[in-house]
Amino acid sequence: MLIGVVITGAVVIAGIGFAGSYAAVRELAVKKGFGDFAYFFPIGIDAGICVLLALDLLLTWIHMPFPLLRQAAWLLTVATVAFNAAVASDPLGMGMHAVIPVLFVVTVEAARHAVGRIADITADKHMEGVRLTRWLLSPVPTFLLWRRMKLWELRSYDAVIKLEQERLVYQARLRSRFGRAWRRKAPVESLMPLRLARYGVPLAETAPAGLAAAGIEPQLMPAPRQSVTPALEPTAQEPAEEMPSQWFAAQQQVTYQGDYDPTYVPEQDPQLSYDPQQQVPAHEQVPVPAPRAPESEPQVPVPTGAGGTRPLGKGTPEADPQTAQAPAAAPTDEDLYQVFRHSIEGEGMPTPGAFAANLQAQYGMRLQARDLNRYMDQFSDRLNAELMDEHIA
Repeated sequence: MLIGVVITGAVVIAGIGFAGSYAAVRELAVKKGFGDFAYFFPIGIDAGICVLLALDLLLTWIHMPFPLLRQAAWLLTVATVAFNAAVASDPLGMGMHAVIPVLFVVTVEAARHAVGRIADITADKHMEGVRLTRWLLSPVPTFLLWRRMKLWELRSYDAVIKLEQERLVYQARLRSRFGRAWRRKAPVESLMPLRLARYGVPLAETAPAGLAAAGIEPQLMPAPRQSVTPALEPTAQEPAEEMPSQWFAAQQQVTYQGDYDPTYVPEQDPQLSYDPQQQVPAHEQVPVPAPRAPESEPQVPVPTGAGGTRPLGKGTPEADPQTAQAPAAAPTDEDLYQVFRHSIEGEGMPTPGAFAANLQAQYGMRLQARDLNRYMDQFSDRLNAELMDEHIA
């Protein structure tokens, strides 16, 4: 209904404009010596404008825009306005002749914008724009955001904002771990996700490895809340929209169908009843025997080489072959430092990830992030000092 009203209004505007300009352009053509062709000259100009604009709409719809068509139609419209203004004798008359063509051009441009937007959305080529308020509040970061959208064909504005938020959160976590000089102190594996984000690679794919290399828990954004019990998850037969919310569901009263009677009180057996007054007298209590001291074994004297005697010893007890071996001692700091030195690959200090992996492979121990960072700082300083001493020597 509304589309029909708009199309009808555009046709009426075009008809009024063409009818009004026909007489003025024909009169001007007669004065310029066009002769009989003066009757067809205005029709040719108006028909050319209509054909060019219609062809531009058609090519836009089939994703083959040709900008020269619009420019030629604008040029013919300006020429028509100039021809009509030449007939008028005052500036007010010139402005009156220019109103109708301007209305027609604006209407056609609005239609072309709508057709182009629908065609882009249908072909999944529509690219959303950046909000004006963001341009005003933060122009430089917004320009970088817009540049990234255009370079890597990121069409959704919300998706780009999400990627930018993840990038800022990732930088904040590195800054909190390494301080202000995080770009210099952070390992290369931790900086690589930020470099890849410039080329449109989402941090959700690369951030866990980078955070693990920096010794940070690889949790970039809070995970969405999930149901506690799997029984509350929707099944294929029961769609999720029809399942009532577990947060707002009222507490249901369950009717017990068993044989238990809460009002039943069992009778006590008189033989098993306990009377606190009936206690065993003190003189009838059974005496507890005192612990018996261990008997001393007889000493057997044996002669010695000096002519004296000595008591015979028991000797060393034999070890039980089935007794489990004592657990291996925990590695010392020197052992950990040797693992740290063996973790060096190429030039530079070993990464926390390589050190932790080698330590777990050799000793089977897994360090927490805090202990791992402490050992990394301690061993790095020690290694630098040793290298400096070797260089001086």
